[in-house]
Amino acid sequence: MRDALWRRPATAQAAAVRSGEVSAVDLVESHLERIAAVNPQVNAVTQLLADRARESAERTDRRRAAGQALGPLAGVPFTVKESTPIEGVPTTFGVPRFRDLVAPADAPPVARLRAAGAVPIGHSNMPTLILAGMHTRSELFGDTLNPWDHERTPGGTSGGDAVAVATGMAAIGLGNDSGGSIRVPAQFCGVAGLKPTPGRFPADHRVLGPDDPGPASQTLVTDGPLARSVADLRLAYEVLAATDPRDPRAVPVPAYGAPLPGAVKVAVVADPGGRGVHPAVAAALQRAADALRDAGYNVCDVADVPRLDETLEAYDRITVTEFAPNWPVVRTLLGDGGHRYIEMAMERTPPATNADEVMRLMGTWMNIRRSWAEFLDTYPLVLGPSFTEPPVEPGLESRDRAGRDRVASAMRLCTATSFVGVPAVAVPTGLTDGLPCGVQIIGRPFREDLCLDAAQAVEDRLGVLTPVDPRPVR
Repeated sequence: MRDALWRRPATAQAAAVRSGEVSAVDLVESHLERIAAVNPQVNAVTQLLADRARESAERTDRRRAAGQALGPLAGVPFTVKESTPIEGVPTTFGVPRFRDLVAPADAPPVARLRAAGAVPIGHSNMPTLILAGMHTRSELFGDTLNPWDHERTPGGTSGGDAVAVATGMAAIGLGNDSGGSIRVPAQFCGVAGLKPTPGRFPADHRVLGPDDPGPASQTLVTDGPLARSVADLRLAYEVLAATDPRDPRAVPVPAYGAPLPGAVKVAVVADPGGRGVHPAVAAALQRAADALRDAGYNVCDVADVPRLDETLEAYDRITVTEFAPNWPVVRTLLGDGGHRYIEMAMERTPPATNADEVMRLMGTWMNIRRSWAEFLDTYPLVLGPSFTEPPVEPGLESRDRAGRDRVASAMRLCTATSFVGVPAVAVPTGLTDGLPCGVQIIGRPFREDLCLDAAQAVEDRLGVLTPVDPRPVR
């Protein structure tokens, strides 16, 4: 029975532990056995916390034996991206120089999951410093491989978590997203992922020391879960949605809003910006639109989202401006070739040169958000691609300017929705030529519940793709 436990959804795993059907120890051991069998093939789990996970599971079983109530994620193993602190474990960011940077405390989302009974089972791989590109390769831990096809990237920057969840090494992954870093690997690996509204989940994105980063890093980066099913994603969402005194940005908005009157309008934006979409992705969008229409949604074809090109330009200018002063130091941490992705961005979009220009950019940012608020007032949900192509080859975005531009264009809707601060759920839609495909469903700020409901309707019709056994290396 233990061998099959890792295959179960997180909801079923937790229910089995709470009821006493299985022990938390057996559940954790099942995942540790799966990691031992699979991780050498894909290199997703970087720092395995086997002994600590066993101890946590034993405490859960003692609590159940004593008649104490267990949390909604009792015994469920989860991975944590290398950029997110776990108490007593190095937070390396994939950088050799940070290999001994032991975290003094859990990051707020780790603490939330742990308080709900979930068990951190290991850190997961990411691009070096989250800056070396989209492909999940770190200077410290190497490449993570896509379990569906090793010649395709698993995406990133939360690629380690996506692969761990897709292959059954963990039921939930805790990643983060500032422009597609949850949604793109979810699409490439065939799992579901949630990028929440900024302020929905408490977080702490300081890297070294007590100082906070600038406004772009504070606003754009959101922690979020990956899971194999929408129900598991919803469970993680309910646990993570809260306030925390360590994060003044987190707001006490209810996890579920009032039902909308009538059939919910969904704007289908099949080709954001009119730059082209691969036929496989276009077919995935059509399948998802049909599923939503069958579920009673009012599905409408819409030419585009508001001010896309202007949004992408403002995103690039603001982030480069914030990042440029530290680049000479940061560049030294990225290893051989790790600097190329950011340097190509800085060459294309130079930073603002004075305070007046920065202030104008801040005004543009707010004005674009205003345009989106008006758009979402008409269309509470938007259906579009997370990435406009099937999974690409590893490192394409860092190879040359053409590769970088191609990848940046393909994830353009992710970039735009991070910039305007709206939630989105990535959900699989099936396989095309043996590779997973999917879509994202975007909603109004703090209406993650509407996104999850729509994603569930897509999943109900099109099914769940994972867990999957990694394909042999060719």
